[in-house]
Amino acid sequence: MKNYISEFIGTFSMVFCGTAAMVVNDITGEITHPGVAITWGLIVMGMIYAFGEISGAHFNPAVTIAFSYAKKFPVKEVPKYILSQCLGAICASLLVYMFWPESETIGATIPSIVPWKALILEFLLTFFLMVTIINVSTGSKEVGTMAGIAIGGIVLLEAMFAGPMTKASMNPARSLGPALVSGQLTHLWLYIVAPILGALVAVVSCRLVKSKNCCDTSC
Repeated sequence: MKNYISEFIGTFSMVFCGTAAMVVNDITGEITHPGVAITWGLIVMGMIYAFGEISGAHFNPAVTIAFSYAKKFPVKEVPKYILSQCLGAICASLLVYMFWPESETIGATIPSIVPWKALILEFLLTFFLMVTIINVSTGSKEVGTMAGIAIGGIVLLEAMFAGPMTKASMNPARSLGPALVSGQLTHLWLYIVAPILGALVAVVSCRLVKSKNCCDTSC
């Protein structure tokens, strides 16, 4: 149960802080786009250090599925982790809506480019993210001195340059929460399919360069 609570709290914190920064910036313009990107990177980093030793700090269904595909995470735990992550994201979006009901999107991931380009970009972003995660993690756990810095840093980097185009989701749960609360469901499929495919291909690429083990054998 501690694992699921950790995934809930971690995803909740990440989605609340990240989307709140987006909403406040839309309303006031004071945070700026770099400020939003930094917020995402720092909250991801903090939550990894907070919960990495407990649940592995996935906070992302695509990451959980990819670790399972890499045989580093039990398949039976995948639905429970995903449910915890999605509930955390939805609760975070409800809280953002409570604070800023005037926001139309609540930080929803709505692409500013054509959907097929957004699909490819989100695929690539998640691929880069998962390559980083699986190479700095211990088994299915994002732990260690460098894990939080490396993963938080790549989230910040990708949010910085890709945020204006796709909002740089890389995370089906992160997109699901704001989409359900705001009713912005048109492109939700894109933000579910692309991250999962990108994360799975990252595992395949890691196997190609690391032979039998794409990360430490312990889970």
